[in-house]
Amino acid sequence: MVRTIWSRLVASTLTAAFCTLAVNSPALAADPVKIGFLVKQAEEPWFQDEWHYAEQAAHEKGFTLVKIGVPNGEKMMAAIDNLAAQKAQGFVICAPDVKLGTAVERTAKRNNLKVISVDDQLIDGSGKAISSIPHMGISGYDIGKQVGQGLLNEIKARGWVLSEVGAMRLAFDQLPTAQQRTQGAADALKAAGLPAANVFDAAQAKTDTESAFNAANIVFTKQTKFKHWVVFGLNDEAVLGTVRAAEGRGLRNDAVIGIGIGGSKAALNEFAKPNPTAFYGSVLISSKRHGYETTMNMYKWITENKLPAAVTFTSGVLMTRQNQAAVRADFGL
Repeated sequence: MVRTIWSRLVASTLTAAFCTLAVNSPALAADPVKIGFLVKQAEEPWFQDEWHYAEQAAHEKGFTLVKIGVPNGEKMMAAIDNLAAQKAQGFVICAPDVKLGTAVERTAKRNNLKVISVDDQLIDGSGKAISSIPHMGISGYDIGKQVGQGLLNEIKARGWVLSEVGAMRLAFDQLPTAQQRTQGAADALKAAGLPAANVFDAAQAKTDTESAFNAANIVFTKQTKFKHWVVFGLNDEAVLGTVRAAEGRGLRNDAVIGIGIGGSKAALNEFAKPNPTAFYGSVLISSKRHGYETTMNMYKWITENKLPAAVTFTSGVLMTRQNQAAVRADFGL
């Protein structure tokens, strides 16, 4: 009788201890998964697309996605601290300045947050990529060369003489990937025979359409001898701004060829216009991969401790008014 009572007491104690352990164990009672997605220019179509596809991942896996625009370093730091306060476990980021990489890394570690960079790779104080932060982006120079080749093909199709063509590089060289993309396009054009003296830089204050419009207007004002132009830049918005500036000077789709990068909603809206404009095409890069895949990688890192690849580069395809449906279908869009 005594032995039976004693056995029951021991069993009851062990059961209570196990229940307490289960409640307190992180593995058995982890907080719901919450992931931040921070972008430098929330109003740009490309980042809106990334958020859209990140939300798809959140819906599929049932986690919470926190979308935050971080247009400057101060707001970025506040956003990371805010994510920690919300008990998030990690975040994906396209920082307003890649040179803030060390600050991002330090703040993430302090708050015990995992971090993946997207689009623009974060660098340290010496200008080197921070290898401890997984990254998904594109090979800027190779994408730029695709733009240059697309321009050359259309120049040839129109029968233009290279020596008589002006080329405008919408420049935002403080961002490494912007410099790489536009340099790739310029190099492809010059390698094919376009005189280096025919390439003009139009320095953007920002990476949006308005800044491109203002920068392009200055070049068009100074270089009036050219009747034929090709234009290229960091993104679709840079080229669209230049196209609008050209239109204001009477230069339309028979005098200007513009190829952007991104395949954004802005590009699709341009293709949807009844009459073709000088915005000839865009090298489509996958906002779906950059939004959906990075977020899904973060989710697996949090829930399965599966570390993403250190660096992933995505490729692009030239999309025009004529082939846009087929290209987007191939990308699963």
